[in-house]
Amino acid sequence: MNIRHLTFRLLQVYVAVVRSGSVSEAARQLHLTQPTVSQQLKRLGEAVGEPLLASRHGRLVPTEAGSELYRASREVLGRFDDFDDYLTALRGGERGRFSIALVNTAQYVLPRLLGPFSQAYPSVDVTVHIGNRRQMLTRFERQDDDLYVFSHPPSLAHAVAGRFLRNPLVAVAPRGHSLAGGEAVAMSALLEERFLLREPGSATRMLFESWLQEQGLSLGPTLQMASNEAIRVGVASGLGLTVLSEHVLPPEHSDLVILPVKGLPIESHWQFIVRRDRRLPHAALGFLRFAEGHLAECVEPHFLCNEIGGLLTRVGEAAP
Repeated sequence: MNIRHLTFRLLQVYVAVVRSGSVSEAARQLHLTQPTVSQQLKRLGEAVGEPLLASRHGRLVPTEAGSELYRASREVLGRFDDFDDYLTALRGGERGRFSIALVNTAQYVLPRLLGPFSQAYPSVDVTVHIGNRRQMLTRFERQDDDLYVFSHPPSLAHAVAGRFLRNPLVAVAPRGHSLAGGEAVAMSALLEERFLLREPGSATRMLFESWLQEQGLSLGPTLQMASNEAIRVGVASGLGLTVLSEHVLPPEHSDLVILPVKGLPIESHWQFIVRRDRRLPHAALGFLRFAEGHLAECVEPHFLCNEIGGLLTRVGEAAP
């Protein structure tokens, strides 16, 4: 047998003839002419070098060699049907893999989307990288990941962004602070107290310092801390005050209180970032579509700012 002369079309024709028992019926099913089907059968027989079909009681039935070819043909065609189903699922974002890089504070919000997405699409493998802003900017510049989440995005010369969640920055004090529960106070009344802040360059700190500059104010004593968790514990322990994302506060924060400061919260937004110069995997596109359609089910309504649809449109325009 000359394997090189076999084609998928020859095998499809042969399977149709065996299943129907008739050249004319196979031709009808395949939308071919009878002479075309007969010619294909002749080519197949020549390639195999053995008789493949015999007539019995008005039907074409496979010979012994033909039965083996029929089983092999069904297996080959079935495997490629499976592969076609795989490609359909892959292109629909129902399987595959992608990576997403988050700045530290985003870890308080992204699991609300990633959890339901993973339950809906268990065949998608998601890798999550979490770090400070400087680390995530390095990953962004190296094109290490498919999606990025920033509240203060990097240069978008080679990227597109879409906001999806409000990220209000609030002033937080320990429960029992003298200004808690009262009327709105000016930030200037707080600046003599120590502020617990993340490292210079963090988005929250940059936004807070920029807001202070706009108000003609400057920070007094500060204490730099390595994580939002450490800041939260420090404030609860009376170590000082802070300005941080409202998302960092747990639903029940009996040891903390949001101070009523004039001009706060400082408004910022979480944004999905996609590089224009990197092909976005189907699975990542599937996640963005899922987020667009299910965001309202995963987060509180007052945090919603769903502009993912515009991002998806721009990603389509930017696709190489």
